[in-house]
Amino acid sequence: MSAVQEAIGQREQALRRLFRWPWAWPLLAMPMSLIVYVLVVLACDLALTGWELAATPLRTGDLLLFGALLAAAVVCIEAMRRLGQPSGVSRDLLSAWWLPIALLLPPLYALLAPFAVGAVLYARARRIPVYRRVFSSAALGLAGAATSATFHLVMPNAVFATLTASRAWLTRPSVVLTAVACAVVFAVVNSFTVAVAAHLAEPDEPIKKMLWDRETLLLDLTETCVGILVAVTCALSYLLLFVALPPVILLQRSLMHQQLAAAARTDPKTGLLNATAWQREADAEVARAQRANAPLALLLVDVDHFKRVNDSHGHLIGDEVLRALAAELRQQVRESDVVGRFGGEEFTVLLPRTDDAGAYGIAERLRTSAGRLSVAAADARINVTVSIGVALLGQHGDDLFELLAAADVALYRAKDAGRDQVRVYAHASGNAQAAEGEDESADACP
Repeated sequence: MSAVQEAIGQREQALRRLFRWPWAWPLLAMPMSLIVYVLVVLACDLALTGWELAATPLRTGDLLLFGALLAAAVVCIEAMRRLGQPSGVSRDLLSAWWLPIALLLPPLYALLAPFAVGAVLYARARRIPVYRRVFSSAALGLAGAATSATFHLVMPNAVFATLTASRAWLTRPSVVLTAVACAVVFAVVNSFTVAVAAHLAEPDEPIKKMLWDRETLLLDLTETCVGILVAVTCALSYLLLFVALPPVILLQRSLMHQQLAAAARTDPKTGLLNATAWQREADAEVARAQRANAPLALLLVDVDHFKRVNDSHGHLIGDEVLRALAAELRQQVRESDVVGRFGGEEFTVLLPRTDDAGAYGIAERLRTSAGRLSVAAADARINVTVSIGVALLGQHGDDLFELLAAADVALYRAKDAGRDQVRVYAHASGNAQAAEGEDESADACP
């Protein structure tokens, strides 16, 4: 009887786990607006796929081209996997294969391809949450379907001519211009769909910032050009894919190398320079300032009572505070300033061409803006303050090591004075009264 009861109990526990499992999905921990948006995008993609399945006749030529392009994409994934992938958001050149599928085949194939390749990515490349992989595939599918429908509507004979091995359409400028315009449609629809999701996940970040920057535009242009070249290659002959594949892999590996190099220089939690990369760039700036006899300042920023944040709200919330503070630091300084995470809750800011008054003013601005930050936790909103130590090249040190040591002393004096303050380094030489006089003059700086 006990064995029967134990079996029944195990079955009940299994059923409870089965019904409770979906609630552990990472998506369900996201804001409700994001959950609804993701489900709507997936529903639209599935509905459109079902419609196209019913309306699209299957042709041998289409299936062969589709299979060839998918095989090329899988080869690229393997090349990318063996090279390694950087953490965080990374770019690849898989659009070089999405775009030919969208331009040369009916919309059905553009809807199906991202899910087929997405499954390979999930199995062979770096794992990300399932809902993100599925959402990304749906966004690519909708963008590809929009591109395919637009191209077929404007150039209804191009695809038919391609499948019958005619090259006449390739010599028509209108076809090439239409292909470029459709590639723009693909980039816009995909980027906007993903940017809306990113904005719903992080409402404080403006959607305009998530759409494009200079680097993203350059990569999109590169992907567009490569995709159109691959489409022309496929139109001439499927066998030419063997010729197109190595250059695409080489471009992809070059792109991945750049991202890996950037990741090696970047602190993963804040996106700022890590200590090693910051020191390398700061050394170069100090040497440049010494050659030009130009002013230079260094700020050492420390979050006050940061251990209390971790102890009260957990390390994940503490990481959110560090990320918010890092973003605020980058907004408050110039593009030429060198900002990095020194370690723990300490940040370093190197200010080229900045004298004592300018450095003190920037430090005060950073202190004030940090005090206005508010990070949401499950049970409260977290506000923090920072203490800042300031050191000046030539006055408080002649190299980076001496500047860091001087700024560190100034930082601890700010903490000893009650925290949430800015202090400029006072030389150890002289008596305490002289040091206090230097403090008063620093406090009087605008």
